[in-house]
Amino acid sequence: MTTINTHINGGIAEITNLGLCDVALERAIERSASLPGMVCLYGPSGYGKSVAATHVANRRRAYYVQAKSVWTKKHTLVAILHEMGMKPAPTIPEMLEQAAQELAMSGRPLIIDEMDHIVEKNSVELIRDLYESSQAPILLIGEEQLPNKLKKWERFHGRVLAWVPAQPVSLDDAKKLIPLYANQVHIENDLLQHLVEISGGSVRRVAVNLELVQEQAMTNGWEVVDLKTWGKTELYTGEAPKRRI
Repeated sequence: MTTINTHINGGIAEITNLGLCDVALERAIERSASLPGMVCLYGPSGYGKSVAATHVANRRRAYYVQAKSVWTKKHTLVAILHEMGMKPAPTIPEMLEQAAQELAMSGRPLIIDEMDHIVEKNSVELIRDLYESSQAPILLIGEEQLPNKLKKWERFHGRVLAWVPAQPVSLDDAKKLIPLYANQVHIENDLLQHLVEISGGSVRRVAVNLELVQEQAMTNGWEVVDLKTWGKTELYTGEAPKRRI
């Protein structure tokens, strides 16, 4: 397969959602002064959003935090300040001022992954305050319903420059994943297309199945694997296995 040794940058496949994540943040960075500076990448679990976000954070020198379900407002600010290499001040208002000043003075963007946890903890206004105080580009990463969840906070929702839906994994994406997960076997397009079709759009499931195909190929001595060769061997779909009686 002639394309399997391309599209790799630092061990990361340049799949569609990585590009979308990068472009979304670039829009916030390059916006005119009159436009809002928050953007949102959203989509189902498994679409590769977090992997894309961490890579884009490195590429754009962005501060990156991944929210947790137990985080309070204080925990959120402490995590952001630790990412910035700063010692948190004693109070929440002081910490907010610290983080906002660093964003404003450094010119670096902020990426907040798992934004749904921030929403569920009713800490959305904290992020808006951080944005208003710094005017820094902020990329929010979340699940498929994140845009609808944020409608409750009209002033926040109105400050989002772009809503970018993550895309389901494609055949082209799958080809770009081969060097990372199955670089010791030649996988024909018909089997690769089948992996995409049963993935439910998930990059993660395609990656798992590429590793599975390579493992089986090496066990059986296959140098080339197509759909016919693979036959009825089970693949990972994310569904629990059926009970065998």
